[in-house]
Amino acid sequence: MNGARRMTSEACFGATLAEHRAARPEAIAIRPLPEHPAMPPWSREGLHQAISRIAAMLAAAPGFAPGMRIGWIGPNEPPLLALFFACVRLGITLVQLNWRLSAEELRWIEADADFRILCAPCQQRPGAPAFTHPYIKEFEARCGSEGRLLLDPAMASAGETDPPPDAPAPDTPLLIGYTSGTTGRPKGAVLTQAAFAANAANAQAIFGFGPADRVLTVLPLFHVGGLNIQTVPALLAGAELLLPQRFDPDGFFDAVALHRPGLTLLVPAVMQALVAHPRWATADLGSLRAIGAGSSEVPLRLIEAFHARGIPVQQIYGATETAPIAIAQSRAEALAHPGSIGLTAPLGEACIQDPEGRPLPPGAEGEIAVRGPNVMQGYWRAPGATAAVLRDGWFATGDIGRMDAEGRFWFTDRLKHLIISGGENVYPAEVERVLATAPGVLEGAVCGRPDPRWGEVPVAVVVPGPGFDRASVLRHFEGRLARFKQPRDLVLVAALPRNALGKVQLAALRALAAGSKPGTAPDRPWAAAPGQPAGPLHGR
Repeated sequence: MNGARRMTSEACFGATLAEHRAARPEAIAIRPLPEHPAMPPWSREGLHQAISRIAAMLAAAPGFAPGMRIGWIGPNEPPLLALFFACVRLGITLVQLNWRLSAEELRWIEADADFRILCAPCQQRPGAPAFTHPYIKEFEARCGSEGRLLLDPAMASAGETDPPPDAPAPDTPLLIGYTSGTTGRPKGAVLTQAAFAANAANAQAIFGFGPADRVLTVLPLFHVGGLNIQTVPALLAGAELLLPQRFDPDGFFDAVALHRPGLTLLVPAVMQALVAHPRWATADLGSLRAIGAGSSEVPLRLIEAFHARGIPVQQIYGATETAPIAIAQSRAEALAHPGSIGLTAPLGEACIQDPEGRPLPPGAEGEIAVRGPNVMQGYWRAPGATAAVLRDGWFATGDIGRMDAEGRFWFTDRLKHLIISGGENVYPAEVERVLATAPGVLEGAVCGRPDPRWGEVPVAVVVPGPGFDRASVLRHFEGRLARFKQPRDLVLVAALPRNALGKVQLAALRALAAGSKPGTAPDRPWAAAPGQPAGPLHGR
């Protein structure tokens, strides 16, 4: 706790980076993977120079002013992190764009965030596919080439080009993080520099980063989880960051064996891909002292698989709106209480509330609410949506859970996922835990289907595997769940509809459950992009 408070009181990210640069200018800050002579590692001095170069480019851009917003689109690259710290220095706001979205979806975010500069990579790593997106060409056609700022990895070796201005105020917006939109249009959560500093302090307290550490980032940096649970805090702690462009199991196993990271952050789909890989049983994972995990409920079987390899799974709970760490497990908690989402983060508070926002006692189920310096200012240009979730300083997460007598939190389900069948509450996550153990089911998700008698009934959308049998799967619920909780139908699909962090998209899931004929696959199967996480940080 004392270390967390001390880190937050430093007031400026630049001071922390400058300390590590002064102490170890040649120490590696970011190591792109796979390694290649044309894309060498960035030293602490190189990171500083890249930040200075990008800050000068932004300051010279047409229409520059503190408080302006800029967009970024591209894969995981060192220049993105230099861009982030340049935004810190100049007091401008970064809008990260999910390159998996369509041009139409990105145009909507551009119009909502109202940015006029788009940053994108101008050079890809040797051997990696060139990054292209229709939206980039559309933006250039509308705003002209002067509106597009190209970031070159070689800028790490450029000389300093600008003096640092006065440090921005802590309440300066640093990032607008657009929520995943699993239940509707995404909203832009405005996170300040103070929120990022508080989150970094929480991460330091939970993971214990240090200059001797190496941290492997495999999740996309266009989400707050990939950017801010370990990546930015690790750089602020002086650790070396290992940065592949994207996740693939073989690349992960190679990176761990060769570079010996002590920490990484995974989501359940990535954990599943690793556990199911032929190399899992013999892979050299001895350097990992723990992994962070989140994005959705982490199945106990995956936690147990990592624990069997001697790797604690520290669950992290939060949302885009909380920057994101709100509740988390220490390594000791992870081993002693697998399945819990942990204790309140050092800089913050959490409680369970009833529908009127009143705190509930230990053991009672209700909505998880959090408050603290890491919570967003509000949703960008959406006062109504902000008022709906920020109540007396508390952020209502939209998640259902409970707190035990020791202050430990347990996740139940998303509030909007709740199925009300014949007046009874059915939490899909409870049904999904049983579904995951059914023979012949590779993966599945549960939602409600309108029913004239009961209002709604549970329906399971299932990816079938070898040995799948409809009747056997339906019988699997007997004696395990009350009758009203058991799925009334199975809808078979090639893949579940997911967003970029692997969260199941509720609207698409409900459409499948309501519109598909029982037992048939949809005409257009849903799948994640090749080499990317295809499965489920909790969030709105």
